[in-house]
Amino acid sequence: MQAITAMPEYRSRRLLGALLLAASGASALAAANPGLESGLIHALHLKQGTTQRTGTSGKAIQAYMREGYIGQRPEQRFDYTDYYLLKKPASFMGHELVLIEEEYITQYIGCCVSPGVGVTVKVRGNTQKLQAFARTQRCTLSDPVDIGQALGEVAIQARLPRGHYASLSCRERDAERETP
Repeated sequence: MQAITAMPEYRSRRLLGALLLAASGASALAAANPGLESGLIHALHLKQGTTQRTGTSGKAIQAYMREGYIGQRPEQRFDYTDYYLLKKPASFMGHELVLIEEEYITQYIGCCVSPGVGVTVKVRGNTQKLQAFARTQRCTLSDPVDIGQALGEVAIQARLPRGHYASLSCRERDAERETP
């Protein structure tokens, strides 16, 4: 009889342990490397009165390379854009960063390059912070996105877990569009 009454206590301890483990994993993700995240966010900020970004996206991406979050080469270069899939967990505005895109010209291949950076995140919670950032920095937020389809369109084969994904594009064309 005593073993039966101990069962719920054991389950509650296991549940509490699992919750603590999940919470520590989330905080480890958030604290993985705040310097990397702030450098990437800085690269997305808009210079006041222009359509240019304040930061250097190349420097931000190189920092992720140095720390082993992305490879030394992009998974794909399609049109004018490099696509980097994250190799290990990193956070971006409270969400899980899964993809960094950098658009730039090295050689003219036709119309129309729009320099800048984009990120795709696996959403954790709500996207209010991303929405506010997109508004103030004149970026475009696509929420939700079908990450599998988006990667397939640029010939990247990757298996990402099901979930809610959103993409933030902070390119020159995003800054040039009319704001509502």
